[in-house]
Amino acid sequence: VQLQASGGGLVQAGGSLRLSCAASGRAFSSSDMGWFRQAPGKEREFVARISRSGITTYYADSVKGRFTISRDNAKNTVYLQMNSLKPEDTAIYYCAADVSVSRITSGRASYWGQGTQVTVSP
Repeated sequence: VQLQASGGGLVQAGGSLRLSCAASGRAFSSSDMGWFRQAPGKEREFVARISRSGITTYYADSVKGRFTISRDNAKNTVYLQMNSLKPEDTAIYYCAADVSVSRITSGRASYWGQGTQVTVSP
């Protein structure tokens, strides 16, 4: 699976962005997908994940109620809708894929996208 993340940019606090992660390869529909982020000087952290069917989602407490992960298996794409953005959401956002839920959640996914920068100004 090859992953290409896009949709990042500069937005004011309180604004919204939608990230996309396009996947190539037939394994997409059999993979759980996740979003992670890494802020300057900090370790990469888990943001959200979604099951291969799209039915089950899970979020970090820091984004719960503001971010929504979804997927379109027909388009081999996973999305992260980010609302009510805060300056502390500033980071490079990465998408990840794996057939194992535990590897997604623990940040040890087999496949990673290249990252897209999100910057939230005060």
